[in-house]
Amino acid sequence: MKVLIVGASGTLGRAVAAELGERHEIVTAGRSGGDLRVDLRDSESIEAMYRELGKLDAVVCAAGKVPFAPLAELTEAKYVEGLQDKLLGQVRLVQLGVDSLNDGGSFTLITGILTEQPILAGACASMVNGAVEGYVRGAAIELPRGIRINVVSPSVLSEAMASYGPYFRGFEPVGAARAALAFSRSVEGRETGKIYKVW
Repeated sequence: MKVLIVGASGTLGRAVAAELGERHEIVTAGRSGGDLRVDLRDSESIEAMYRELGKLDAVVCAAGKVPFAPLAELTEAKYVEGLQDKLLGQVRLVQLGVDSLNDGGSFTLITGILTEQPILAGACASMVNGAVEGYVRGAAIELPRGIRINVVSPSVLSEAMASYGPYFRGFEPVGAARAALAFSRSVEGRETGKIYKVW
């Protein structure tokens, strides 16, 4: 299969590229690295990427930023930042990519454990993750031509504990390679509308 991985220069993205790259042709894209440049906040950037790539069998997203801040400090601008990037960015990736996918192709998006297990300063992340998962369930019953859509929801990555450890006291981290297996399950399986939890 020809698989696009958005966010492949990040810790998780690199692990997903290594996992899927054993069996498939991988094309990478990101805001600052990869074979192609793309900004998920910009529809024109996404459309240009798809035009350059031509037909694909799978689109994987391992990218998306949300602000972490105490609830009292989450201004409307901060909420919009998370909505525009991780939520609407992934929605744009799907909505604008349907015509680029071959029949029976798939989208795999990214959320995280905070959807169900909130932390201090993580209200925006919990909100955005929940919205992405709701979108995936809704889109799964409407996508045409047998196109599937799923989401991978990992716990905090072991490799990220040096930076995020203080936020995730008491959480059991998972390795990026383990989380990458769920992306293979989504891309190479036949399920749709599923949330693959890696906790």
